[in-house]
Amino acid sequence: MTILIKVLQFFLSLSILIFIHELGHFLAAKSFKTRVDKFYLFFDWGFSIFRCKKVNGRWRFKFFSKNVPEKYTVSEYRDAAGKKQKNYEPIDLNTLPEDDWRRSDSTEYGIGWFPLGGYNKIAGMIDESMDKSQMQQPPQPWEFRSKPAWQRFIIMVAGVFMNVVLAFVIYIGLLAHEGETYLPTAEVNKYGISVDSLGYEFGLRDGDKILAVDGKYIEEFQEISMQIILEKAKTIEVERNGKDTTIVLPDDALTKLLSKQDAGFISYRTPFVVAEVMENSAAQSGGLLAGDAIVGINDIPTPYYQDFVKNIKQFKNQDIEVKVVRESDTLALAMHLPEEGVIGAYARTYLPDYFELETKEYTFFEAIPAGFLKTFDGLSDYWKQVKLIFNPKTKAYESVGGFISIGSIFPDQWNWSIFWRMTAFLSIALAVMNILPIPALDGGHILFLLIEIITRRKPSDKFMEVAETIGLILVLALIILANGNDIIRLFR
Repeated sequence: MTILIKVLQFFLSLSILIFIHELGHFLAAKSFKTRVDKFYLFFDWGFSIFRCKKVNGRWRFKFFSKNVPEKYTVSEYRDAAGKKQKNYEPIDLNTLPEDDWRRSDSTEYGIGWFPLGGYNKIAGMIDESMDKSQMQQPPQPWEFRSKPAWQRFIIMVAGVFMNVVLAFVIYIGLLAHEGETYLPTAEVNKYGISVDSLGYEFGLRDGDKILAVDGKYIEEFQEISMQIILEKAKTIEVERNGKDTTIVLPDDALTKLLSKQDAGFISYRTPFVVAEVMENSAAQSGGLLAGDAIVGINDIPTPYYQDFVKNIKQFKNQDIEVKVVRESDTLALAMHLPEEGVIGAYARTYLPDYFELETKEYTFFEAIPAGFLKTFDGLSDYWKQVKLIFNPKTKAYESVGGFISIGSIFPDQWNWSIFWRMTAFLSIALAVMNILPIPALDGGHILFLLIEIITRRKPSDKFMEVAETIGLILVLALIILANGNDIIRLFR
């Protein structure tokens, strides 16, 4: 059930993002009287789940139907050099039945069967469909290629623009509805941080209190790890045993941080207050109760949950004493630790039990500039991450994730607040990735249009076909890399 919930959230979010993106291209094309032959959610290779179109003034609907043949017949011939060529001849539409879909020039709307994309098929444009038939015919005034460069530019940039607008709208709604709650760094400093092996290697220690990163205080604790990565921080200032200490990060710190697959190298630490004791467990047999605070194992003090986790495994298959504080008494509970090295007790994880969270409240009108700022910061941060991926020295390409990684960011249980936050984040990611100057992506088309506007020279259709092919290869390689990384991680 957990996997199903994650999958449903992933596909719903993906569907929203693709629909909004393609809607941007569609509305811009229509506003300039450019014909859109198809508007599809998901890909319809071979057949579609659903399609509809206005034919002779009437809407017609089809379910689970094969693709309708194009309006052109294809014949092959050899040119003077003996090279095989294709000839595209338009079909005489008057010879087709009156209810044949090919007689209508209206847009065909549909849902494909392959749920990892979507597209607009804009007439007179070289795109990922690589449909050359229409391009063999004389240009028509309603085609994309016949429109002025500035109109074509707006049509191409509209998809990315709509994804940014979607993130902006989602953030406005979330901020106005529930505000913004975060864990202040000052609150974490009540108990100090917990570090993993990488944090220890960098010079950090359990109990350190974060004062600044490269001299800058970071208000939200969750932002510290990301800021260290994105800003390529050199130093972390901490308070240790009452004294201020500066940790100088090693030169390869960024590479090592990017290679990690877990949440981060530092985290907050909390006391181990028992929330629930499992039946037939070592904890139950030893008399542990909900509400007890575990403070030690034998002679080892474990005032924090993270201390307990780090030390308990060494006592597998042994009799131990777990020291707990119950109300005002300190007790030593005898129990036998099984082979798994767990006592069978869950800790309280509700943050407000330990920390005072900060919440910023917004009215609707206050949420508008705050939503804009959050969207802009999201774009800036994601662009910095993309630059890291294309920098071989960081080896960030090894941390690129595919569909499994994207799906895993959604929670195990359906939570609309988290769903919309993740959708806003992915919308920003889609906008940034699509604007990259790679042929086959919107950014590639935009780049060529900018060149055309500046030089007043339009690239040839042949050049665009070759560029589109190269772009598709690059995109496919990126998809293989991302999903290949996911598969490798599954077997680590």
